[in-house]
Amino acid sequence: MRQDLENLVSMQAGRLDDARPAAVARQRKRGKWTVREALAALADADSFTEYGGLVRPAIDGMEGAADGLVMGAARVGGRAVDFVGYDFTVYGGAQSALNHTKITRMFEHAEKRRLPVICWLDGGGARPHDMHVVARPSTPTFVVFARLSGLVPTIGIVPGRAFAGHANLAGMCDLLVATRDSAMGLAGPPLVEAALGKRFTPEEIGPAEAHWASGVIDVLVDNEEEAIAVAKKYLAYFDPPGSPSAAPGKARDQAPLRDIVPENPRRAYNVRKVIETLADEGSVLEIKAGYGKAAVTSFIRLNGRPVGVIANQPMFLAGAMDTPACLKMARFVQICDAFDIPLLVLCDTPGLMVGPEVERTGLMRHSARVLTALANATIPVMTVVMRKAYGLGYYIMGSRPLDPEILLAWPTAEYGGMGLEGAVTIIHGKELAAIADPAERAARHAALTAEMKEANTAVECAARFIYDDVIDPAETRAILLRTLDNLPPAPPRASRKRIIEPF
Repeated sequence: MRQDLENLVSMQAGRLDDARPAAVARQRKRGKWTVREALAALADADSFTEYGGLVRPAIDGMEGAADGLVMGAARVGGRAVDFVGYDFTVYGGAQSALNHTKITRMFEHAEKRRLPVICWLDGGGARPHDMHVVARPSTPTFVVFARLSGLVPTIGIVPGRAFAGHANLAGMCDLLVATRDSAMGLAGPPLVEAALGKRFTPEEIGPAEAHWASGVIDVLVDNEEEAIAVAKKYLAYFDPPGSPSAAPGKARDQAPLRDIVPENPRRAYNVRKVIETLADEGSVLEIKAGYGKAAVTSFIRLNGRPVGVIANQPMFLAGAMDTPACLKMARFVQICDAFDIPLLVLCDTPGLMVGPEVERTGLMRHSARVLTALANATIPVMTVVMRKAYGLGYYIMGSRPLDPEILLAWPTAEYGGMGLEGAVTIIHGKELAAIADPAERAARHAALTAEMKEANTAVECAARFIYDDVIDPAETRAILLRTLDNLPPAPPRASRKRIIEPF
């Protein structure tokens, strides 16, 4: 072999894990995979082509494989993607002048070829040494990545640390998956200490549990293996029709849906059981389960077909819609609409939350985000009213004015322009005020409420064509499938349909 080729082969091999035992050992000490191990678990066999693998740090005397960023084109589940992964063994995965240039190149490639992007984000922000690089160019990395919003699916995985620039990228991803022992923040310990005069550990600044509760993390996992499995599952929802991932799935027994809503209207039930029953077995992926607990947002499959679900959760606030629930639902609708995924709305809400504390959260604006997202979406929306459908909450949750493809109700459905008890108080206020005895007044109020409720049962509402039909709950899945089968395919998109807000 010629000497120049022998040198090249040696350099190519030198960036791989087998040639870097000390670096691998450092990762083992952290209890973490190397970025190349993660890539091997993520990408289809023999599908990865690396870009920029021979790049070295710009500062003389510094060295590090691929300048701390492994990136290239690959296939995941048969689908072409672009992958970028920070190597924590190279200066703590720090971002440098040259690996910024590299990652920008990859993002531009994804934008040009409309390829999904998967980011392995494990690092502590900028590499301060590179501040001294002569004629260092500007850094368009974050601007280019922001332009991918709504154009291609973007997935971020945080297996350890993501601070400063890494956190900025994490915050722009459509889906952010993180391990329970991860930590994230807009600034790491040195900058926080400089600003606040106090030293914090990474876990004290931004532990995973804090970001899970705040809604920053979409899916929380135990380890890298689970994180990669989630990324693959999520990506497959965006596969084109006819892909192997869209093969019909196994349906569960639908009969339990008949009894899932309690006969006592004041008793709660877990809407996740409804979603799991309707969906193909093993197809549910819930998003932001730790945040906005009055709502559930999930991707599912119906006979193999990807469908998004937004649902009120009676187990929390009786399904009343507060600010976190509205923020979560609005963004989820945007993701579905951006990529033409049909949406199923499962409604059981007494309405929007009310009161002075709620107004301080900006619910007036944030509830409008859900309505605006649905009103402007062009995807098919299918609504099922399971129980309560009251006030502006129901108006937002796929009501007739939003023109759903089909608007169904179960026999347990209740309907009202507002809560019936409140409506009775307003409509019959003078009559009730004239009753001096409190017990008698309460009895009359209860009787009037019962009359109003009887006039607004599911069947009575269907008689006034408020719903398209009232159905046996066990038939819900079959009707949803027929509805989807009768719809034309989404038109091919030559450009971005909409952006997806970071939150």
